[in-house]
Amino acid sequence: MALPAGKVLALCAAFPAPEYYCSAEAAAQAVRDGFQFNILHPVSGLKVDVIVATGSEFDRSRLARGVRLPAGVDFEVTFAAPEDVIVKKLLYFREGGSEKHLRDIVGVLKVQGDRIDRGYLVDWVTRLGLGAEWALIEERLTEGAK
Repeated sequence: MALPAGKVLALCAAFPAPEYYCSAEAAAQAVRDGFQFNILHPVSGLKVDVIVATGSEFDRSRLARGVRLPAGVDFEVTFAAPEDVIVKKLLYFREGGSEKHLRDIVGVLKVQGDRIDRGYLVDWVTRLGLGAEWALIEERLTEGAK
């Protein structure tokens, strides 16, 4: 389920300042643009990327595969499978070129190891035309293995 515009304030209220930082303005903009925003826990340094779903085929797939958990009194949040996080980060890298996304992807692959569904991952990489971006990841993994 996508984050409805009417639930943005309730979501941000579930992460109250000063313990957390959750910009209702950034969240509302992300909902309008179908992008992402962050929830930060400054004391621990924890950062959660909230990736807003659109109506795309990929988003329908990633939502179906996600794990739903309560995040407030009257709503749940879907936590993405690692393969779907990787695909979204590949898309973000293609859009903006931030090396951070590549580092994050390599980290996810190293932590998840054999638990990654590579068939699913390669299928979406192919369908979304992310072959060049995926090749950069494979190169980094090969270099890291040496």
